[in-house]
Amino acid sequence: MGDDSEWMKLPIDQKCEHKVWKARLNGYEEALKLFQKLEDEKSPEWGKYLGLIKKFVTESNAVAQLKGLEAALAFIENAHVAGKTTGEVVSGVVTKVFNQPKARAKELGMDICLMYIEIEKAEVVQDELLKGLDNKNPKIVVACIETLRKALSEFGSKIVTLKPVVKILPKQFESREKAVRDEAKLLAVEIYKWIRDALRPPLQNINSVQLKELEEEWVKLPSSPPKQTRFLRSQQDLKAKFEQQQAQGDQSDGDEEEETAAAVDPYDLLEPVEILSKMPKDFDEKIEAKKWQERKEALEAIEALTKNLKLENGDYGDLVRSLKKVVGKDANVMLVSLAAKCLAGLASGLRKKFGTYAGQVVPTILEKFKEKKPQVVQALQEAIDAIFLTTTLQNLSEDILGVMDNKNPSIKQQASLFLARSFRHCTQATLPKSILKPLCAALVKQVNDSAPEVRDAAFEALGTAMKVVGEKAVNPFFADLDKLKLDKIKECSDKVELSGGKKGAAGGGAAVDKKSAARAPPAAEAPSKSSAPPKKTQTAAASKPSAGPPKKGKAAAGGKTKKTSDSKELSETELSAEVCEELAAGVLPASCLQQLDSANWKERLASMEEFQRAVETMDKAVMPCQALVRMLAKKPGWKETNFQVMQMKLHIVALVAQRGQFSKMSASVVLDGLVDKIGDVKCGGNAKTALMAIGEVCSLPWTAEQVVSLAFAQKNPKNQAESLNWLANAMKEFGFAGINVKGFINNVKTALGATNPAVRTAAITLLGVMYLYMGQPLRMFFEDEKPALLAQIDAEFEKMQGQSPPAPIRSTKKAAAEEQGEEATEQDEDGGGAGQDIMDLLPRTDISDKITSDLVSKIGDKNWKIRKEGLDEAAAIISEAKFVTASIGDLPLALKERLCDSNKILVQQTLSILQQLATAMGPGLKQHVKALGFPVITVLGDSKSNLRTAAMATLQAWVEQTGMRDWLEGEDLSEELKRENPFLRQEVLGWLAEKLPSLRTVPGDLMLCLPQLFACLEDRNADVRKKAQDALPSFMMHLGYDKMNKATGKLKPASKDQVVAMLEKARAVMPAKPAAPAKTGGKGSAEPSRAPSASRSAAVSDHLDSKPEAKKVRGGGGAAAKKGPAGKKPAAKGLKDDEDKSGPIFILIPSAKEQRIKEEKQLKILKWNFITPRDEYVEQLKAQMATCFAKWLLDELFHFDFQRHVKAIGVMIERLNSESDATIGCLDLILKWVTLRFFETNTTILMKVLEYLKLLFTMLNTEGYHLTEYEANSFVPYLILKVGESKDVVRKDVRAILAMLCKVYPASKLFPFLMDGTKSKNSKQRAECLEELGCLIEGYGMNVCQPTPAKCLKEIAVHIGDRDTSVRNAALNTVVAVYNVCGEQVYKLIGNLSEKDMSMLEERIKRSAKKTPAAPAKQSAPEKTQREHPTNPNATFLRKPVQEDPAKLKIMYRTYRIQSRQNAQHSDHPSIPKEFQLDLDMIEQDQNSVCELPDLVQHKLDELLEPLMIPEPKIRSVSPHFDDLHSSTASTINFVISQVASGDIGTSIQALAQIDEVLRQEDKADVMSGHIDQLLIATIMQLRLINSTHLADDRVDKKDLIKLYSCIMGNMLSLFSMETLAKEASMGVLKDLMHSLITLMLDSRVEDVEDGTQVIRSVNLLVIRVLEHSDQTNMFSALLVLLQDTLVSTAGSPKVSELVMKCLWRMIRFLPENINSLNLDRILLDVHNFMKVFPKEKLKQLKTDVPHRTLKTLCHTLCKLTGAKILDHLSMIENRNESELEAYLRRAVKHSGNLSGMKNDRGNEKATHGMDDRMSKAKVSDILSEIFKKIGSKENTKEGLTELYEYKQKYSDADLEPFLKNTSQFFQSYVERGLRVIESEREGKPRIPSTTVIPQHGIDSSISSSNNEELKPAVYYERLKILRQRQGLENTSRGLGGSEDEPPQRPAISSLLSSKPPVASSTDMLHSKLSQLKESRELYQQEHNTYSSSPSRSHTRSASPAANLDDLKKRLERIKSKRQ
Repeated sequence: MGDDSEWMKLPIDQKCEHKVWKARLNGYEEALKLFQKLEDEKSPEWGKYLGLIKKFVTESNAVAQLKGLEAALAFIENAHVAGKTTGEVVSGVVTKVFNQPKARAKELGMDICLMYIEIEKAEVVQDELLKGLDNKNPKIVVACIETLRKALSEFGSKIVTLKPVVKILPKQFESREKAVRDEAKLLAVEIYKWIRDALRPPLQNINSVQLKELEEEWVKLPSSPPKQTRFLRSQQDLKAKFEQQQAQGDQSDGDEEEETAAAVDPYDLLEPVEILSKMPKDFDEKIEAKKWQERKEALEAIEALTKNLKLENGDYGDLVRSLKKVVGKDANVMLVSLAAKCLAGLASGLRKKFGTYAGQVVPTILEKFKEKKPQVVQALQEAIDAIFLTTTLQNLSEDILGVMDNKNPSIKQQASLFLARSFRHCTQATLPKSILKPLCAALVKQVNDSAPEVRDAAFEALGTAMKVVGEKAVNPFFADLDKLKLDKIKECSDKVELSGGKKGAAGGGAAVDKKSAARAPPAAEAPSKSSAPPKKTQTAAASKPSAGPPKKGKAAAGGKTKKTSDSKELSETELSAEVCEELAAGVLPASCLQQLDSANWKERLASMEEFQRAVETMDKAVMPCQALVRMLAKKPGWKETNFQVMQMKLHIVALVAQRGQFSKMSASVVLDGLVDKIGDVKCGGNAKTALMAIGEVCSLPWTAEQVVSLAFAQKNPKNQAESLNWLANAMKEFGFAGINVKGFINNVKTALGATNPAVRTAAITLLGVMYLYMGQPLRMFFEDEKPALLAQIDAEFEKMQGQSPPAPIRSTKKAAAEEQGEEATEQDEDGGGAGQDIMDLLPRTDISDKITSDLVSKIGDKNWKIRKEGLDEAAAIISEAKFVTASIGDLPLALKERLCDSNKILVQQTLSILQQLATAMGPGLKQHVKALGFPVITVLGDSKSNLRTAAMATLQAWVEQTGMRDWLEGEDLSEELKRENPFLRQEVLGWLAEKLPSLRTVPGDLMLCLPQLFACLEDRNADVRKKAQDALPSFMMHLGYDKMNKATGKLKPASKDQVVAMLEKARAVMPAKPAAPAKTGGKGSAEPSRAPSASRSAAVSDHLDSKPEAKKVRGGGGAAAKKGPAGKKPAAKGLKDDEDKSGPIFILIPSAKEQRIKEEKQLKILKWNFITPRDEYVEQLKAQMATCFAKWLLDELFHFDFQRHVKAIGVMIERLNSESDATIGCLDLILKWVTLRFFETNTTILMKVLEYLKLLFTMLNTEGYHLTEYEANSFVPYLILKVGESKDVVRKDVRAILAMLCKVYPASKLFPFLMDGTKSKNSKQRAECLEELGCLIEGYGMNVCQPTPAKCLKEIAVHIGDRDTSVRNAALNTVVAVYNVCGEQVYKLIGNLSEKDMSMLEERIKRSAKKTPAAPAKQSAPEKTQREHPTNPNATFLRKPVQEDPAKLKIMYRTYRIQSRQNAQHSDHPSIPKEFQLDLDMIEQDQNSVCELPDLVQHKLDELLEPLMIPEPKIRSVSPHFDDLHSSTASTINFVISQVASGDIGTSIQALAQIDEVLRQEDKADVMSGHIDQLLIATIMQLRLINSTHLADDRVDKKDLIKLYSCIMGNMLSLFSMETLAKEASMGVLKDLMHSLITLMLDSRVEDVEDGTQVIRSVNLLVIRVLEHSDQTNMFSALLVLLQDTLVSTAGSPKVSELVMKCLWRMIRFLPENINSLNLDRILLDVHNFMKVFPKEKLKQLKTDVPHRTLKTLCHTLCKLTGAKILDHLSMIENRNESELEAYLRRAVKHSGNLSGMKNDRGNEKATHGMDDRMSKAKVSDILSEIFKKIGSKENTKEGLTELYEYKQKYSDADLEPFLKNTSQFFQSYVERGLRVIESEREGKPRIPSTTVIPQHGIDSSISSSNNEELKPAVYYERLKILRQRQGLENTSRGLGGSEDEPPQRPAISSLLSSKPPVASSTDMLHSKLSQLKESRELYQQEHNTYSSSPSRSHTRSASPAANLDDLKKRLERIKSKRQ
C-alpha cells in the first residue's frame, strides 16, 4: 500500500505515465472526469495531455486500455487542440486496438476514428486506415474496412474520399481470409449506394462469383440515394436541417443527391494503363504491310489495348498518325472501321490528353464519311464523337466548315449530324455566337440542298442549336429562310427537347449515341463546369419561350416580338408589277399614278410632289415600301432626264427608307438607279442621302457591298469614284462594325488600278478611312501592288496615323441594330473585339498541301543538315503565305520532335518558326496549343539561357494569339511542372505570376498545379522558391485562400506549416480580380481609340486578355458594380461605410506619442527596425493604431486589397489640413504604416503614398513642426531604400520628399542616414544618396557632414572607383560640390585615392567646378580655338561617351534641388525662412521688411519696341545693378522665358502667351533671336515637369494641362515656322526637344485625357516642322545622338528609338535638297561615334535590324550624292584609319564605281586641281588683301571686318596667318575682337568686353557699348522693377534663370547658351548657365554689401571654423547697425 500512497499524490498527467498499471488506470479515470468537466475547449489544461493521448490508446494493460480509450474519446470530442494528435492516435488505434480480442476496445477505437473525422480530420484518418489494410493481421484489416464502411455510411461520399478506397477494394476481394472478403463485400455494397454504376468498371476484374454476389446485393438496394446522417463540426447548419426533416418526415429534394451522384467520375476511380510499351514490336512494319491480314493483326492488337478505359499519358503521335493513315487511305473498309474503333478507344481512354491530336484526325474522318457502308459510318461516328469530347467545338469548327461545301452529300450529311450531336454537349456558354454564326450559315445553305438526307441533317443540327442557345440567339442567322423551313427547324428543336428531357437526368444528353457508362460523366461534368459562373443567363435563355417574358422583363419580350417581325420583313418576297400597282393605288392618289410616266416633265414633277406628300403622311404599318419604290422605277424610272424630277425621286426613296418598313428586297429595286445617279453633279447629293437612309435600315455592311459591286459593274468612272467617296463618308458616320472588307476589297483593288485619277484618289481616301479602324493589317491586302501605288497608300496611312476614328453618328436601325448589339455584347464577353474581326478578314492561305510527306520526313531525318533544310523550307512556306489557315497538315508533329532535338541550333530555329507561325495563323493557333504549345514550355527547362529566352518569346507570341484559357485547361501544365527542372519551374512560375493577375476567370484545372506549386515552395533551388512565392498571390486570386489551404492537407506536417505560413503572407498581398469590362458605352469608346495604336495587329485576344479590361476599369468603375451579385456587395458596403466616415479619422490622445516613445526605449515593444517587416511588427502597429485611428480607416489601411489602401490615403489627404493637429499626434504611426507600404511592389499604392507624404511634409512645414528622432529613425531609412527604386517617377518623388524633409528635420541629421544609404547593394540607391549628399553640401555647407567632414569625404570618395557608372558620376559630382564650397582643401579631406580615381576627379573638377574669378583668363585658349571655326563650333571636341548621358539628367535635377534649397522663398510661401540655417545673404539684402507680393509680372512687350530719345542722365547710377543693361528687351525676355518652366501651370501659360504674341508678329519676332535655345530649354523642362508630375497628379485639372500643352505646341509651331529663328537651335537642345516630343507622342496617359489625341496630332505636326526648318546639320547630329542614347538605354520604350529612326529616314529623304547646306564632317563624326558605341556585330545583335539599315541608308545616300568626295569629310575623326566608318564608306564608294575611277584619274585630277588651286590661291590672296586694306582704313573698318567674318564663314579653312604676321599685336587683337563682336551680334549675344574680367561700371560704358542705339523707356521701367523686387515689392518667384537678383556683370542668358560649349545636351548647358548665374550673383553681393575689392571672397571660403565664425560675426554686426 505504500507504493499506492506514493502515486495517489501525483497529479493526473503524471499518473497517466506511471509505470504501475493501477496508477495509470486511476489516472485515466480521473482524466476522463476532468475532460467531461472542462467546459472551455481552449483551456490550457488540454495542452498538458497533448503528448499523452497516444499512450492512452496504446496502453499495454487491457483493463487500463479500455479506460484510456474512453478518456481519449472524451479528449478528442471536447479539446480544441485534439486535431494535432490525429495521425499518431489513429495509427495507435489501428495497430494496438483493432487487434484486441475485446469487442468494446474495437468499438471505442472505431468511435475515436469517427470522432476525428467529425472534427475535420477525415483525410488523415482515411490515410491511416488505408495503411492498416496492408497489415498482416487480418483482424486489423477487417476492423479498418469496417471503420471505413461505417465512416462512409454516416458521413457520406463527400467527406470520405472514395477514389483511394475503390483503388484498394479489388485487392481485398483476393484475400485468403473469408472475414476480409466478407467485409470488403459489405464495403462495396455501401460504396455502390453512393456512386452506383461508377463502381462497376474498377471491379470488373474481380472473381466472377464475387461479382455475381455483389450484383445480387446491389439489386436489393433501394433506388433512393442515401443521406448523410452524421455531420462535421463545420456542418452544424446541415445537421439542424437534417434533424428538422427527420422530425417532419419529409423527403429532401433530389437535386442534392444528383449532385452527389455526379460528383464521382468512374474514370477518376480507374488506374491508368500504360499501353505504348505493350504495342507489338513489329507494329510499324505490319501496319504498312501489303497484305490486309497483317494490317488487320496489327490493328486488332491495338484495339485490344485501347479497350482499357483509362490510358496513361504519353506520346501517341506516331500511333495516331498510323491510324489516321489507315482511316484516310486504306482501301479495305473493314480495316477503316477497325482503325476508327482504335481512335475512339484512344480518345475515350486519354480524354483531354487526346485533344492534342484531335485537329489532325478530324479532317480525315470527315472526308472518310463518303463511305456508304453502315458499319464503317457507325465506327467513324463513334470515333469522331469520342474525339469531340476531348477538345472543343471552336478547335474543330474550321475543319467542319471545310467539308460543308463538299460535293459528296454523305460527307455533308454526316458533318451536319456530327454537329447536331456535338451541339447537345454544349451550353450557351460553350457555344458563343462567334462559333455558331459561321456554322449556322453553312447549315442554312444545306437546308436548300438537293439531297433530302443533307437537308434533314441540317434541320436537325439547326434545331439542336436552337434548343441549346434559344430561339432569339439563332433567329438572325435564319433571316433568309421562309416560314416553312423555320417551322421545320422548330419542329426538330422540339424533338431534341424531348430526347434531352429524357436523358437530362443521366447527364444532359451525354449518354446519347451509344456511349459507354465510362464515357457519360465527363459530358455531364463539362457543361456544369463551364456554365457554373453565368448560371442566371443560361437558365433564362434556355428556358421555354413561355417562361421568357416574366424572367427577362418587358424589354426582352418586346425585343423578341420586334425581332420576329423584322426577320419576316427581311425575307420579303419579290412582288409582281401588277401586285405593286394594286398596292400603290391603295395608298397614292390616282392622279399621281397617272402622271408618273407622263411625257410632260412638269406633270411628272407634280406627280412626284403628290407622291412625296402621300409618303410623308402615310402610316408606317401600311406603307408598301416595295410597291412604292417599284412605282418610282416605272418608266422612265431611273432614266429620267429632268433633274428636278430626278431629285424628287431620290428624295422620296430616302423618305420611304426612313419612314417605312424597308427590306433588302425593296433596296435591291432602287440601288442600281441610285448608284447610276451618284456621280451626277445635280442629283449626286440626293442619291447619297438615299443610300445613307438605306444603310440605316438595311445595315451599312450589306448596302456597301451592293453599292460597290454595282458601281464597278458599270464603266462610269465618276460613279465609281463617288461610290467610294460615299462609302468612306458612310464608314465615318456609321462606324466600322460588321463591315465585311472581303466583300469589296477586290473592287477597291480594281479602283486602284483604274486609269481615271479621281477613281484612284477615291480608293486611296477610302483606304485611309478604313485604316483608321483596321490599322496595319489592312496593308496586307495590298502587299502585291506596284511600289509607286504602295507608296501612295502608305502616305495616306501615314496621314491617318495617330488619329482616332470619329464616334459614329448614325446606326443601323431595327433588326440589324439588335443583332449588332448582341454581337457587341458577345465580343465584349469573348474579348474578341474589333481586332478579332480584322484578323478574320485577312486573306489566309491553306498551306496543308505544301506540307508534303517528303518535307515532314526531311524535318525528321537523321542527318541534322537535312533536318535544317526541312526547317528552312517550312519557314519559307510560312513566310511566303504570310497568313495561313489553321490546317497545316503534319507539320505540328514534325516541329514538336524538333523541339527536343539534340542540336540546339535546330531547336532555336524551330522556336523562331513557331513564332512566325503565331503571327501567320492568328487566332486559329488555339487548336495547336496542346500539340505544339506545351512542348515549347518543355524547352524552358533547357540549360542554355538563350534557348530559354527564345522559348519564352515564342510562348508569349502564342499566348498573344490564343489567350490563356487553352494553356490552363487540362493536366498538361501540371505535368510540365512535375518535371523537377529548376529552370523550367522558375520560368513557368514567373510566366504564370505575370499572366494570372490579368485574367478574370480561369479553368478549374488550375487546381491541378497546386501540388507542384507547393513542391516548388520548398525546392532546393532558391530562384524556384522565390518564383513560387511570387506566383502564390496570383493563384490565390483565382482559387481562393480556402481551397489552397485545404490542398495543404496532403503535405507532410513540417512542409504544411511552412506552406500555410506562406499562404497567409500571400493572402495579405493578393491582387484584386480585374473587373469585367463595362458594357454600356465602354465598347464604343474604348475600341476605336485602341484601334489606331501601333499594336493593332496584337489586339487579338480572348476574353482572358487584360488590355480591354484595363481601359474599362479606368473609364468607370461604376459600371462594373452594377453587374451581378458580386458587384452588389461592395456597393452596399460602400453605403454603410459612408455613414460611418462622417466623424474624425484620427483621435487625438494627449501624450500618447510620448508614451509610445517611452515604451520603445524601455524595450516594452519591438523597436521599428527590420530588413523586411515581419508579422509581429504589423500586428504591433495595428494594435497601436487601433487607439487613435477610426475603426473603418484602420480596416482599410490593413486590408489585403491595395485599392482599399489607395482609398484610405485619399481620405487622409482630404482631412490633412482639417485634422492637422491629430495628424501630427499620430505622425509616428502614419510614418510607420507608410514604411510598410514601401515594401510592396505595387506602383499604384507607392505613388499614392508618396503623394500623401509630399502633402504631409508641406503641412508640417506650414505648421512649423519638426520631426523627432523617434519619428525620423522609424521612417527615413526606409524612405532612402525607395530612392533606389527602378522606376523614375518613384525616384523623382522620393527626391522631392527628401528636399522637403530638410525643412522639418535638420540636414546635418539627415546626412548620416544618406551615408548609410551609400552602402547599399543597389547601385541606383548608392548613386541617388551620393547626389543627395552633394545637394546637402551645396545647400548647407560643410557643417552638414556628420560626424566629421574628413570621415564623410573619405567614405564618399571610395565610390569614385565603383563599378557602376552612375555611382561614379554621383560620387565625383558630390566631391565637386565640396570643392565648390571649400576649394583645394578637398584633396586633404578625401585622403589617398588610387591614381585612376584621382585623375578622374581632377578632370571632373577642371570641367565641372564653379569658375573662380581668375578662371576666365585660363579659358581664353579654348575660346580661341572655338572662334577660329565659327561655322563648326563642335569641331574641336569629341562628344562625351554615351555612359555619361544618364548623369546629365541628374545634373539638371540636382540643379533644381540646390536651387529650391537655396531659395529661401517660394511663390507660394513668400515669407517662410530657411530652417536650421541663417541666410545672411538674404538678411543683408533685405533692408526693409518684406511686403506681400503680387503673383506675376505682366509685361507690355509693345512698349519695348517703340523708339524714344534718351533723357540726359543727371547723376551716376545709384546701384551698379543696372550697368550693362544696354538692352532691357533681352532681360525682359529672359524673365518671361524663365517663367515658361514654372511649376505653376497658370504662370507658365501666361508666359507662353506673351512669347507667342511676339512670335506671331513677324516685325517683332526678331527680338527673340539669341534666346531660342533658352526658350527651348525652358519648354523642355516644362514638358518633363508635366510628364513626371502633373499627369500623375489627380488634383491637377486635366483641362488646364491640355491648355498648357496647346500653348506649348502653338508656341513651338510659331517658332519653327520661322526658319531664321529655328536654325538658331543648337544640337544638344534639339536632341532633348525631340526626345521630349517623342516621349509625349507615346504617352498613353495623354491619349486618355479628353482632347489628348488633338495634342498628339499637334506634336506630330511639330516634329515634322522641327525636322524641316531646323539647322539640318544640328538636326542630323541630334537624331544620331538620340538614337544612340535610346538604343543604349534599356529603361525606355523601344518605340522611342523606332520614332527617332523614322525621323532620320525622313531627313534622309530630303538629303538631295539639303546636301549643300550640311556640314558633312560633323555628321560623319556623329556616325563614327555611333559606330564606336555600336559596332556592326553589336548592331546586328539588336532585336531589330532597322538601326543598322538606317545607318547604311544614310551612308549610301551621302555616298550617292557626293561620290568619292565623301572621304574628304572625315577630318574630324581621330585615327580615321581605324574607323569602321571610313572602311564602310570606301566600300560603298567602290561599289558605286566611283572609287576606281577616282584612283585612275587621280593624276589628271591633281593636275587640273593644281591649276585651279594656283588660280584660286592668287584670287584668294587678292580678296584677302582687299579686305585687310578696308580694315586698315578708318572709314571702312567696320565693312572690312564684316567682309572678313563672312569670308571666314564661307571658307573656314582659310589661312589668315600670312596677312597678320607682319602686323602689330594691337592690330591682331583688334581684328580678333572685331570678329568676335560680329559673331555675337549675328548670334544674338549682347556684347561683352572681352579684355577685362569685370568690366567697368557706369552709364557711359553701357551707352557706348550699345552703338548709340535709342534706349527705350522700358529701360527705366526695368530698373525700377528690379529695385522694387530687391525691396520685396515685386514678385520674387524665380523661374529658370529668374531676374530677381539680376547680376551686374552677367552676360545675358542667351550669350551663355549661344556660345555653344562642347556638350551634347541642353541639361548640361542649363547646369553651366545656372552655376555662372550663381557665381556672378554672389560676386555682386560681395561688392555691393562690403564695398571691398576682394573678388574671390565668396568662393574661397576659409576652411577653418574660426575664420568662418569671424566672418559670421562681422556680417551680423553689419545687419544690426543697418536695422537700427
